[in-house]
Amino acid sequence: MISAKAGSLFLALVMAFSVVPSAVAKKKKKNDVEQIGNRKVAHRSLISREKEIAIGKQYSTEIDRTAKLIKDPVVNEYVNRVGQNLVRNSDATIPFTFKVIDHPALNAFALPGGFIYVHSGLLLAAEEEDELAGVLSHEIAHVTARHWASRMTKASILQMLQIPLMIFTGGLSYPAFYGIWNAYGFAVPLAFMSFSRGAETESDFLGLQYMYKAGYDPEAYVSFFGKLLEQNRKNPGSIPKIFASHPPTPDRILKAEDTIEKILPERDRYLVTTSEFDDVKSRLQTVISQMRGEAEARDKDRPTLRRRPPSDRGESGGEDEDDKPPVLKRRD
Repeated sequence: MISAKAGSLFLALVMAFSVVPSAVAKKKKKNDVEQIGNRKVAHRSLISREKEIAIGKQYSTEIDRTAKLIKDPVVNEYVNRVGQNLVRNSDATIPFTFKVIDHPALNAFALPGGFIYVHSGLLLAAEEEDELAGVLSHEIAHVTARHWASRMTKASILQMLQIPLMIFTGGLSYPAFYGIWNAYGFAVPLAFMSFSRGAETESDFLGLQYMYKAGYDPEAYVSFFGKLLEQNRKNPGSIPKIFASHPPTPDRILKAEDTIEKILPERDRYLVTTSEFDDVKSRLQTVISQMRGEAEARDKDRPTLRRRPPSDRGESGGEDEDDKPPVLKRRD
């Protein structure tokens, strides 16, 4: 039998993490823009902040090792400055790191713990700084709401519900309970970049508030999705696969427009773009061209293996003695 103490703990955890996200959003009054920075928007999780940051750092180290990072100090300083300004105008409670990857996709993604990566394709496709700010705000919102940690916690609880009840015979202490959860909860691949539709909708909602708080025109976020929609119309299937789990783009546009109209008071002036944005885009194009030119040069200098032509193998074109596989014979 399950002990009363263990059973109560387990039931409390299941109840705590099965709350409907929309109900949680209403209780926390996330539509109060003036309270940004003084409100709690993070979902509950069994994963500590420290553990979440450590996991994010581990994934970040692997990405840094394998991806083509843009290491130009001017480009990185600019993206980091825009990102940190948005972080200061968000509900974030942890430090953030921003990096740029040489990749043509119109995409960006957030790792748990505040590590955000921007694809060069997104930077080059953005027409003004506020479009870039809108995407960064969305990724910042994923981290502030702790979507990854919440998702892992819910998955762990569901897995534990499938554990045969016999293992609870004699009662279950908290250390044992935590050990089982820990064993099931961290074997997670890079699929954390794909969030649920509910999480994407919430990040749209919070991200619009963050960019508005930082002084940007929230309509720029809508224009970015319009750009994705137009790109997909002209070239079906061109949108990154990671967007497959997001709400349909037309639906997100409508919801974003509704959020802007209902909770974001109109301002006389917005920060749209800067001359520095155009300078950084031009510099990024130059940096990418140099990187690819250097890569092509390295490829040319590498030794290549070629099969010898038949003329080098004898007149018959057959295999030389050295090319023939060894033959095994039974000893008499």
